[in-house]
Amino acid sequence: MEWLLNPWVITVVILSVVVSNIMALKYTANMKFGDRDKIKYLKEKHDKEQALQKEDNKNSSNKTSN
Repeated sequence: MEWLLNPWVITVVILSVVVSNIMALKYTANMKFGDRDKIKYLKEKHDKEQALQKEDNKNSSNKTSN
């Protein structure tokens, strides 16, 4: 138990925690968070396609009835 309270052991543990946190921050800083934008874009695209499809169906039904 005495070796856990040794200043060198405490210093090494603290240093390793700090270094690992810095490495994790560097790793996550380069991540791309474009998933939300991509999902939003795909949803808007889908909605536009649905609106165009409804419009085409409406126009085709009007042409057949005339």
